[in-house]
Amino acid sequence: MTTHVITSHGSDFFDQDQFPIRALRELGHYVRSILPAAEHPPLTALLDTAGDTAHTIAADQAAQLATLLRRAADHRRLTRDCAHTAALLGRAAARAAADTTPWTWTTTSEGTRQR
Repeated sequence: MTTHVITSHGSDFFDQDQFPIRALRELGHYVRSILPAAEHPPLTALLDTAGDTAHTIAADQAAQLATLLRRAADHRRLTRDCAHTAALLGRAAARAAADTTPWTWTTTSEGTRQR
């Protein structure tokens, strides 16, 4: 069973970040309550399907997601762990957008979350 998602443009030596699927889906639940309903669907759709399949996100969509993730990370009602996850994802999405390269999410059953 897949237990983690590895995102490109991350903060480690290999330009990746790794997150437990549970943490990404939990973030999706919080995002629904802190971002406007008209704005969160692109982000919640991605978070809800984390681990189900690999994702390749175009640079322009990564820029939109980066904005949503940063807004979520800065929200006062978001738990510390979820805020940290949102901040890491937001920075990675912003780097992908700045590089004008796709932001990729792949799945793995090995490894641990990097902080």
